[in-house]
Amino acid sequence: MEKLIIKGGTPLKGTVKISGAKNAAVAILPATILINGKCRIDNLPNISDIKLCLQILEYLGATVTYLSNNEVEIDSTNIDKTEVPFSMTKKFRASYYFIGSLLGRFGKAEVGFPGGCNIGSRPIDQHIKGFEAMGATVECEGGIVKTYTNENGLVGDNIYLDVVSVGATINIMLAAVFAQGTTIIENAAKEPHIVDLANFLNTMGANIKGAGTDVIKIAGVPNLNSGASYSIVPDQIEAGTFMIAAAASKGDVLITNCITTHLSPISAKLEEMGVTLEESDDGEQLRVFAQNRTTKANIKTLPYPGFPTDLQPQSAVLLSVSDGTSYLTEGVFDSRFQYTEELKRMGAKIRVEGKTAYIEGVEHLTGCSVTATDLRAGAALIIAGIIADGETEIHSIEHIDRGYEDFEEKFRALGADITRVTVEE
Repeated sequence: MEKLIIKGGTPLKGTVKISGAKNAAVAILPATILINGKCRIDNLPNISDIKLCLQILEYLGATVTYLSNNEVEIDSTNIDKTEVPFSMTKKFRASYYFIGSLLGRFGKAEVGFPGGCNIGSRPIDQHIKGFEAMGATVECEGGIVKTYTNENGLVGDNIYLDVVSVGATINIMLAAVFAQGTTIIENAAKEPHIVDLANFLNTMGANIKGAGTDVIKIAGVPNLNSGASYSIVPDQIEAGTFMIAAAASKGDVLITNCITTHLSPISAKLEEMGVTLEESDDGEQLRVFAQNRTTKANIKTLPYPGFPTDLQPQSAVLLSVSDGTSYLTEGVFDSRFQYTEELKRMGAKIRVEGKTAYIEGVEHLTGCSVTATDLRAGAALIIAGIIADGETEIHSIEHIDRGYEDFEEKFRALGADITRVTVEE
C-alpha cells in the first residue's frame, strides 16, 4: 500500500500541462470494438482506469500495441468474445460502455455490473431503456448484464431519457452506430467527452449529429473505417482541479493544453470569488492567480454546461477557507459528501443536510491523517494538504491513481511538498 505525505503552506506557482480526458478516453477505448481493424489513439492519460480498459480489450481478443505512455494502436479484427467478467468490470464505472459497443458490433453482450467510486446510486435503467427501444432484450441477474437481439438486429428509434445521463447517452450512441435507420436521443447529456466520442466515431465513418446539444441523431452505417488516428480532448476536470488548487493556495498557475470554453462554469465561479483569470487568445491556456482570501459562494452541481459534479469535493476545500458561509449543493448524485468528515478532521466547519453542505470558512486548515473515499475526494484532500498548516497523510490513494496522470509530480513542479511512500501492511 502507498500513501501521500504533504507538508503544507506553499502557494502553487508555475505551469502545468493538462493530460487527456479520462471521461472521454474510457468511452472511446470501448468504441474501438466497433472498428473491424486498426486505429491509433493518442493523448491517452496514463492512469489505472485506462490500463483496465486496455486489459479488457485484450481479454476480448483485440491486439493492443503501446506506442508510448500516452498512445496505443488497437486492432479489433480478431475480437472473439462478447463476455466481460465481473472481476474486470468491478474496478471502474465506465466498464459498462463495453455493453453498448459489444451489442452494437455483435448483437449480444454479457458484462459484469460496473464498479467505481461510491458516490451514491447510479442506476443503469436509462441505458436499458435505450437498448430495449432499439429491440434488444436485457436481463440483469447475478451481477451480470446480459443483452441480445433477435434476427432483425438493432433498429433505430426515438429515445427520451427521463434524466440527463452521460453514461446512458454514450452507451446508446455506441449501440446505435450500426443500427438500422436513425436513432434519436432526446434530453441527451452535453458534456465535452460526449462530443469527443461523437467526433471519434465520425472520424471513423459513423454518422452522428447534434452531440453537444440535447438531441443527438445517429444514422446507422454498415461499417466503420480502419487505419485512422485520433487524439483525446484535454481533461476538463483535471484543469478545473488545478484552477481550484491555485485559488485555494493563493498561487499563480498557468494551465496549458486545455480548452477554456469547457472551463467556463468553473471560471465564472472563481471570478465571482475574487480570483483573477487570464485566457490566452487561442483558448488553450489559462492563468489563474489569487493574492487574497477568496469570498464565499453558492455552488450547485448540474449536468454540463453547469458546474461539474466531479469538481464538487475540490470546491468544498476552497469554500472551507473562504470568507463567509457558503452553500454547496449536489445536483447530480445523491451521496457525494463522505469526504467532508475527512475535511472536518482538518478543521473545516461543514454541516451536511441532505444534498447541501453548509460551509463556514475558517482561516486555515491543519494537517492530519485522512483517507480518500473516492477519486475526486482524493484530489480534494491533496489540495487541502497543500494549503493546510503542518503535515497531512493521505491514505487509499489508489482512488486518485484511477483518474489523474502524474498527479503528485505535477503538484511538485508547482512547488508543493508532496511525497509518495510505501506503507507496510
